[in-house]
Amino acid sequence: MHKAGFVNIVGNPNVGKSTLMNALVGERISIITSKAQTTRHRIMGIVNGDDFQIVYSDTPGVLKPNYRLQESMLGFSKSALADADVLLYVTDVFDSHEKNIEFVDMVNQNQAPLILVVNKIDLIDQSKLEEKVEHWKSVLPRAEILPVSALEKFNLEPLLRRIKELLPESPPFFDKESLTDKPERFFVTEIIREKILLNYEKEIPYSVEPVVEEFKEEATIIRIHVAINVERDSQKGIVIGHGGKSLKKVGTEARKDIEAFFQKKVYLELFVKVEKDWRNSDNKLKGFGYNLD
Repeated sequence: MHKAGFVNIVGNPNVGKSTLMNALVGERISIITSKAQTTRHRIMGIVNGDDFQIVYSDTPGVLKPNYRLQESMLGFSKSALADADVLLYVTDVFDSHEKNIEFVDMVNQNQAPLILVVNKIDLIDQSKLEEKVEHWKSVLPRAEILPVSALEKFNLEPLLRRIKELLPESPPFFDKESLTDKPERFFVTEIIREKILLNYEKEIPYSVEPVVEEFKEEATIIRIHVAINVERDSQKGIVIGHGGKSLKKVGTEARKDIEAFFQKKVYLELFVKVEKDWRNSDNKLKGFGYNLD
């Protein structure tokens, strides 16, 4: 008997969804920073065994949209409710369900088996944790509740065991060698975006969208050209920095991670271009791979 299914991870921003997925997959699939809205797309990580295939799906943190990009991000989270075989609602010991009560109601009404994962339990004591668990029992009464620490990889085995039990009987959805549904270029842009999130402040990281314009794999090196799209001329200057210093730092840090990802030498060229108000442009967003349906 072979089991397979989509295990979709949803929840508020910054509760550790991407950290949890990477820990469950055993690979660095999703980028992780302390900033909200780090994840913009729905990203799949695939775990294969002889008799099972788990297709994990990381989604953007649920938030009330202020512009079209955020509407697309919320759309990815809602789509994860529609096709889940098992739903993981991730919260943490500091999170409040009241931030996005409408989405919590949608999770409650969903028919898929539901596991509520209380993350970051290494940061509070047992009595506080018990209070949190009791609170969530009243908020999501149909959920099984599992406290974990994704960062410390604590209590992940019982979670994995329960996920396998809940998977439906099914042949695999993807080739058994697959690790993700995303192409290589996607991970190049995600690594660059992570470095931008870590190196710039305020609005800059949220106004930036890297796009691979050229990807040439040769025998000993991969040559990659990436356009970093910003919304305004002033942002272009900030991203480049005095004498190109800021952009060079991002490029150096990103190249090292991209080389580790591909296990091959990489020549990375970054340049910055202005795409006015791209976060509110349907055409631009579709071109960058966002779903606006």
